Amino acid sequence: MQLDSVRILDLSRLLPGPYATQLLADAGADVIKIEDTDRGDYARDIPPTTDRGVGALFESVNRGKRSIALDLKSGAGREAFYELVADADVVFEQFRPGVADRLEIEYETLREYNDDLVYCSLSGYGGTGPYAERAGHDLNYVGMAGLLDMTREDESMAPQLPGYQIGDLGGGLFAAFSIVGGLLSRELGNGGEYVDVAMTDVVASFSQAVAHDALTGGDPRPGETPLTGTFPWYDVYETADGRYVTLAALEPKFWAAFCEEVGREELIDAHGTDEPAELAAVREELAALFASRSRDAWLADLSEETTVGPVCTPAEALEHPQLEARGLIERPADAPPRIGFPARGSNVPETHDESIPEHGEHTDQLLASVGYDESERAALRDADVIR
Repeated sequence: MQLDSVRILDLSRLLPGPYATQLLADAGADVIKIEDTDRGDYARDIPPTTDRGVGALFESVNRGKRSIALDLKSGAGREAFYELVADADVVFEQFRPGVADRLEIEYETLREYNDDLVYCSLSGYGGTGPYAERAGHDLNYVGMAGLLDMTREDESMAPQLPGYQIGDLGGGLFAAFSIVGGLLSRELGNGGEYVDVAMTDVVASFSQAVAHDALTGGDPRPGETPLTGTFPWYDVYETADGRYVTLAALEPKFWAAFCEEVGREELIDAHGTDEPAELAAVREELAALFASRSRDAWLADLSEETTVGPVCTPAEALEHPQLEARGLIERPADAPPRIGFPARGSNVPETHDESIPEHGEHTDQLLASVGYDESERAALRDADVIR
């Protein structure tokens, strides 16, 4: 998983696109952040900020990248961008559909400068369809994709906002996958290509467990499917200290192991029943059982064969010994702690560049690398084409 020779021109900002290219940067890719000459990526200014006065979100997903500030609305800025494209492997953009065309940096134009280019567009609804040009954010995408409807115990409750940005992050993850897939396809002799990723599509693809029912005349409802609350052996329970545990004993063997360890062998044969009264009785029994002890007391005494786990706060999760053992949380000596690359393997980079690029920090360096001399760069800067 060494992407050291791959150069990516990243036109994205905020969270979805930068998350995608952060994954690729952590795998060794040279990610060049293309920012405008005004504010640049405005995640730089979004609170909370770190000790360095930079938005924490920006720092989280822009480590080890280089920044060039270009005015792509100007002819001279576009020409400079085209020069960078000629030496790049990937162009990644997160504009609303139509913006790249107006800027004359869409795939067909850039192919004239680099026929082997892998070009990925990430947007809320994709480049086609009646919603293509509609503005939106994560909440809009998960709402339209059906996820938000399923975030409640039953239809009497209002949909609950997800705690993490599933559309943004899922879209970013799939964009990273598409870019790597495009690069592999190119190496296999298929040339460059264009990929259009919609965050809404990605979230909709997460609906596999209910999609068949929904596509064949059914209407999956929250709290009424096997993984959203139908079964008491796959649910969340409150403990004596007001905390929660998860029970996920889908397989009979795990249910039997749980019942035996908690002294409720009489419940073993109830597994798999679809009788409402029996399901309600089992759920009531489990609720009373878990409410008799604290969360941590349950976790300390139950064995690995019982599919019981904690409901952690984000702080607890990121301090958990399991994540610590996996090395997911990186604590560089000269930078704030961070969530690292979420995979381990025989050829996964173990160290990363922790530097945070200043806005336009590498403009001179990058333009010099494609032939702009000092006087030419000064002229562009005087004309406000670069920063």
